[in-house]
Amino acid sequence: MDSLVSTDWLARHLGEEGVTIVDSTCFMPASGRSGRAEFLERHIPGARFLDIDEVSDHSNPAPHMLPTANQFGEAMERLGIGRDDAIVVYDNSPIRTAARGWFTLRHFGALNVAILDGGFQKWLSEGRPTESGEQAPREARFAAEERIPIVTKEQLLAGLGLPWVDARGKGRFEGSEPDPRPGVASGHGPGACNLPFGSVYRDDGRFRSVDELCCAFEDSGIDPMRPFVASCGSGVTAASLLFAAHLLGNDDTRLYDGSWSEWGADPATPKVLGPA
Repeated sequence: MDSLVSTDWLARHLGEEGVTIVDSTCFMPASGRSGRAEFLERHIPGARFLDIDEVSDHSNPAPHMLPTANQFGEAMERLGIGRDDAIVVYDNSPIRTAARGWFTLRHFGALNVAILDGGFQKWLSEGRPTESGEQAPREARFAAEERIPIVTKEQLLAGLGLPWVDARGKGRFEGSEPDPRPGVASGHGPGACNLPFGSVYRDDGRFRSVDELCCAFEDSGIDPMRPFVASCGSGVTAASLLFAAHLLGNDDTRLYDGSWSEWGADPATPKVLGPA
């Protein structure tokens, strides 16, 4: 299975043994929308819902930080998602949260994970089938282990020597727009470049071509074939940049999971206003 699959591909493999569909829809808090509620109303047949907020480290003040490996593995087994399944992740969110689902599953050891190109919006636009409610219990095994290094605030402060790319919009990055979270300062980290996550998607939610992705990174001052650290507001939209780099053949990338929710809330961290 390729890392990016089409709606046609998924329709052909719908209900096939070993293919597990995961809805990882998540919305910004101010949107008034609930990923779980919308999933229960309708979703791709057979899909299981991965709640990014629920399956997280609730002891950390930053939102939806990665849980421990044991916590994640137990959550996946309860959901009926196996580590060795062919997993297709999709979303129905304007912030393209399938990429966070893809990253998290791979981080904890799943090797065969894909994103549905265009997501639930494309599926619906093509008149494809949906269903409602929860899935029946399914026995699954997910021996989780942390496989991909996560960058911490302390490592960034000490200096990693890697380019830092911020996936937030230009206004929040430059500080001309206030951060939506209370107590979080404006601006960006010293030396960070700005590549808004929406730049890697077409208007219809599909990923841009390889050539277009290369240009998007390079125009933002980032070599997409070399290691870099990605961040955003809370570690979700940054995953779109990591997936875009993956499509280009670069898996030597890292996520700053705390992202600006952690950095901007700390009065001791240096912050820069204005363009990169």
